[in-house]
Formats: sequence, structure tokens, C-alpha cells
Amino acid sequence: MSKKTVFHIDVNSAFLSWSAIYRMEVLGEELDLRTVPSIVGGDQQSRHGIVLAKSTPAKKYGIQTAETIQSAKRKCPNLIVVPANYEVYVQQSRRLNEILKKYCDRVIPYSIDESWAEFEGFEHLYGDPVEFAQKLKKEIRETLGFTVNIGISTNKLLAKMAGDLKKPDMVITLFPDEIEKKLWPLPVGRLLFVGKAAEQKLKSLGIYTIGELANADLSMIRAHMKKQGEAIWNYAWGRESEGMFEEQGENKGCGNSITTAEDVTDKNLARQILLSLCETVGMRLRAEGHKTSCVCVGIRTSSFENSTRQMQLDSATDVTEEIFETACRLLDRVWDGRKPLRLFSVSAVRLTHDEYRQYSLFEQKDYEKLEKCNKAMDSIRARFGEGAVMRASFLKTSVSPTSGGLNKAKRQVRQTGAGKREQTSEEKKENLQRPIDISKQGKI
Repeated sequence: MSKKTVFHIDVNSAFLSWSAIYRMEVLGEELDLRTVPSIVGGDQQSRHGIVLAKSTPAKKYGIQTAETIQSAKRKCPNLIVVPANYEVYVQQSRRLNEILKKYCDRVIPYSIDESWAEFEGFEHLYGDPVEFAQKLKKEIRETLGFTVNIGISTNKLLAKMAGDLKKPDMVITLFPDEIEKKLWPLPVGRLLFVGKAAEQKLKSLGIYTIGELANADLSMIRAHMKKQGEAIWNYAWGRESEGMFEEQGENKGCGNSITTAEDVTDKNLARQILLSLCETVGMRLRAEGHKTSCVCVGIRTSSFENSTRQMQLDSATDVTEEIFETACRLLDRVWDGRKPLRLFSVSAVRLTHDEYRQYSLFEQKDYEKLEKCNKAMDSIRARFGEGAVMRASFLKTSVSPTSGGLNKAKRQVRQTGAGKREQTSEEKKENLQRPIDISKQGKI
């Protein structure tokens, strides 16, 4: 039986690189943003000017992803700031995966700028993996105009960590017999899925490197960190957990998350953020013909503590209002308002195509009307853009009516697919300036 070889392909400074290429090749600009201090900045109204990506020259000024644009400009007054263009990013991601699919049947996207390629019998197909990876990297650069890192190993976990060892524009192996030399000397915070809270916990146990974690007593790790401790202990040995990077099949679920620029302490603001996430989750469910029978809400505090809660629904639904009401109940269970929050997520899981609804004698809401209203909103957004219609409760807030930048781009690409005319920039601008209010008295 031939062994499996896994490539992890990661685009270097993806949003910045893709923005630079688009602005030169499509807009005709001469300046390559990758050669000067520059950043891709988030929507200043909805995300308070967050740094989404930065050029290599910008890194020399200490600019960090997720800091505010104001902070970045204080570090580098001549910093060039360009807006994100998610539709371009989705198109570039697809072009990258199309190249990978020429050589491999199993291409598994991990995020918009990362994919795995799994090969069986690699040595019989392409020979030496490092030599082939160098050729693949060169083809991507010459064909698409951007550079990538390629990590090589025998499973997805090690391949991804290999690609993170050194950047940019590198091919790096991390096979099981290289773990002790290449992986173990690194700080424990460099291990995949070890966040700041877990890192601090490990340091309190006297564990500072990945090697110290790997050689620590598992029962001690498990006693202090439960299942998470056992999982990351195995990761330090290069062992994947079952279903760790499972592909998202048709019925896995859909969700959205957002990291806020400022800590959230007000419960009304937290609910507003949840509504914007529920709006996009509901749109995705209806676009794909699914209903959810279980809603999950996740939060992360400013001290990087994560909590999640989920609730089974009496009837499967794709109604935004129903998803939102459930999300609010879950938020009340998971958060008492004392610790500031920096991340919110809403997921719809246990999807179904069922059309029936279990009605209660005491139910006052007309869900049939809500379903029709939601579909009408979807139709308007599909034709005129997502900014064409919003709920009145968003009119005087800084929260986006539909949160989730990448998923927004995917929705727009889906809505303007084959056989549908793409709007011109002038049409989009005109429609975005003409919102339609279908809410009553400022309610959802």
C-alpha cells in the first residue's frame, strides 16, 4: 500500500497580494502594494477600521493584523490603506484550487487562502515531493502572480504546521521523523490550536516548548486541561484527532463569526451583533434549500476564554427571526455580561430539507408570513445588493446588517452566477444608497 503525501498550500499575505494584483492588472495602477508599507483595511463603519492584511514592509513597523487602522497609522504615518474586495479574493481562491486540481483529485479547502492536496502513490506520479512542490509553487507564481508556502507531510496537521515554520515563498517538509528537530524546539504557542489562554495555562505548568508538552505526563495534562489538553498533547506528536479537518459536506451546517474591534460589554449591542450574524446564516440556509434543527452560539472573552451553547429546535427552520430568538436565549445562558466579549459566532447545524412544522397551540407568531418576508428580502438583495434592504434596528448603529465578509462574497458570487447579469459599479452604488426599510417600529 502506497503512503499518503499531503501538501498544504497557503497564500502569502493573501488579501494584500490579491488586492495588489487586482489594482495593477484591472485598475491599471503602477504601484505594487506589496513593495511599500500598506494594509487592507476593514469596513470602518462596521468594523471600526481593522487591519485585515499587511505587506511585508508594513510588518517592519510592528503593524499587526486586527489592530485598528488608527493605531497602524500612528506607527507608520505614510501607510497606504486600501479597502477589502472579497469578490476578487473568492475568484483568486478558485483559480488557485483549479491549478491544484490539475494534479490531485483530493483538494480540500481549509480557508479562502489555504488548501490541502492529498496524494496517494505520490512517488509514482511526480517523484520527489520537494522538487514537485517547487515546480508547483513556480507555476502558481507565474500563472496567478502571487507566492505561496507549501508544507509537506503525511497528514494535514503536520503539513499545515510545516508551512507555518518559515515564510514567505517556501517549501518545507515536516515528516514524522523530523518532528523532534523542527517542531519540538518551538514555543508552545506556535502549536496549531493552542490559543493564548491554553498557552498561559501550559506555561503555568512549566511547559514552554512544544517538545516539553510532548514529553509531559499525559495524565497531568489531562487533569489540568481535560480533553483539550489530551488533544494538543497528541498534536505535539503530530497525531491528528478523528474528524479534525473533516470536509464540510452538504449537511454539516453553516455558520458565521465576527471579531469586534472593541470589547463588547453592552447586552443590546451583543444582541445586535447576533442579529447581523443570524441574518447571513438565514440567507445561506434559504439559498441552499436547508433548514436547521439546532442553533449554536459561541463567544470569546477579551481574555480569550471560549464558551459555546446549543439548543435543539422543536421544528426545523430557515427563518432569521426564529434563529435570532434562539441565539439570544443561548447568549443569556453563556454570558452574564461581566466579562467583555471580542468574538461572536452563530451556527446552524443538523440541517434538513424537511418542510413540515410542529405548531404549538400557544404559538402566536405567523411563521408562514415571516418565511415569505425573509424570501422577499433575499430576492431584493440578490437583485440589488445586500445593502438594498435592512432592518430598521440597524439604521443608527455601527453594526453591519449582514456580518461575515468572506461569506458575504461567497453569497454575492452565488447570486451573480451563470446566466445572471453582473451589476455595474454605478448600479451597485446607486442601490446601496437607496435602502428599503421593511421593519416596524425599529424592531427586528
